[in-house]
Amino acid sequence: MTTPPETPPSDPSAPEPGGTADTPLDEQTFTRVREPRGEGRLPLGDGTWHQLARAYVRVQLISQGAVFLVVLAVAIGIQVVTGLAWPWIPAGVILFITAAGLVITPRQARSFGYQLRRDDLVFRRGILWQRVVAVPYGRMQLVDITHGPLDRGFGIAQLKLVTAAASTGVTIPGLTQQAAEHLRDTLVAVAETRRTGL
Repeated sequence: MTTPPETPPSDPSAPEPGGTADTPLDEQTFTRVREPRGEGRLPLGDGTWHQLARAYVRVQLISQGAVFLVVLAVAIGIQVVTGLAWPWIPAGVILFITAAGLVITPRQARSFGYQLRRDDLVFRRGILWQRVVAVPYGRMQLVDITHGPLDRGFGIAQLKLVTAAASTGVTIPGLTQQAAEHLRDTLVAVAETRRTGL
């Protein structure tokens, strides 16, 4: 007589309705959160971190590249028509900032991560300016999904969590449409069971 295999204990950090690796949360995403290297960095901690969709980087590069080309074309057009060189000063500042954004966007996108814990959602972002915020499920008042035309073309969306305190609100960009819908349904279901006196 054979005994059935033992079932591994459930992860106490995972919320009841979902958030495991077999959900849409980890499809078409980066494989790991990129962590800052400095000694004063905010550590990742334990648990499963989910990341943004790879398509988010392409959308950001296209958007920033379009801004770069438009500003460059306007600056050239003004100089050709008027013969003045001073428009290159503000245009140069904008072009420099946009070019810097194009360079750091791929690394910056991999610093985003979110974790579904038993009582809250933890969101982190940033390499130089780091932010880590925990949003208790019971304090969520609204879960909103938005996406623009370019986002829809690449199948990504932005999910916004609204709480009573504006400082603890979280916006997670660059989720796949399936991940955004799955996360919304999971958070709404958990929030209903964790409502704390609102």
